[in-house]
Amino acid sequence: MSCSPGSILGLPAVIHSAAMRRVMEMVKRVAQTDASVLITGESGVGKELVARALHEQSLRCNSPWVDLNCGALPEHLVESELFGYEKGAFSGAMQTKQGLLELAHPGTLFLDEIGDLDARLQVKLLRVLDGAPYYRLGGLKKVSPDVRIVAATNRDLEKDIEAGKFRSDLFHRLSQVHIHVPSLRDRTEDIPVLAEFFLREQKHNARIAPAALQELCHFPWPGNVRELRNVVIRAAIMGSGDEIQPEDLPLGRQKIPLQSASVVTSLDEMERQMIFRALDQTSGHHEKAAMVLGISRRTLTRKLKKYEVANALEAVAAG
Repeated sequence: MSCSPGSILGLPAVIHSAAMRRVMEMVKRVAQTDASVLITGESGVGKELVARALHEQSLRCNSPWVDLNCGALPEHLVESELFGYEKGAFSGAMQTKQGLLELAHPGTLFLDEIGDLDARLQVKLLRVLDGAPYYRLGGLKKVSPDVRIVAATNRDLEKDIEAGKFRSDLFHRLSQVHIHVPSLRDRTEDIPVLAEFFLREQKHNARIAPAALQELCHFPWPGNVRELRNVVIRAAIMGSGDEIQPEDLPLGRQKIPLQSASVVTSLDEMERQMIFRALDQTSGHHEKAAMVLGISRRTLTRKLKKYEVANALEAVAAG
């Protein structure tokens, strides 16, 4: 059975910019090969959607799609999820469990946040990518699933390699093809199309007033497409009419006026300002601030730690 490339989770409705058309053209060229693909980009840009497009347009499209967030589980659980285990392999293993590699056979396994994978598991995954069979935990019989690996990360893996946090051989094996998904601020042409798409999902007959659309187009979107979707959905729910107005947009004190944007000299500084404004707006509540920003609490915590280090270095330099 063949797969139709005409629709991937509604994707044709939201592809507008030249940058994203180039991404999808690359997806089409790569999809029907068995090459491992590494998808990079900031949190919220749509890396999983690109991965799904790869699967839907591949020769494996009628086979399973299985995904795992490598940063969402402790190391020992990631291992048992990936490779499975035999009954009695450890305390609590009441029955044999197939791993995700087996469950994905002969389809696609998507490994999100691959940069968070433990060093020991990096070695095991590399062997699987090289075609070596493996044992389930506590198993005596080797398993050899036929599965395509697609991985994604918002981290700079080359810097992690230099720091000794990620294996260079695994990086090169995963990135036989590298697809980078640009941030939303680098493809502002997509904002109106995406906003209308998300609005129709929530409120079919509603529309966005021109002034509100202008506000959306001039906002820097640190949380990218995920944040835009959250903003539009909240506006559709909380708005009083069928037309979303600027006052309906929950951008609040995060907004950076156009006339002041020119004084922000770097995206990092802009991001830092927005994060601390969101924290101020939510009285320092990290969970609520992350929701306002459209990012995960984990991402917010990581960024705050980065700012603490930067502030410490600035203090040392000043001293």
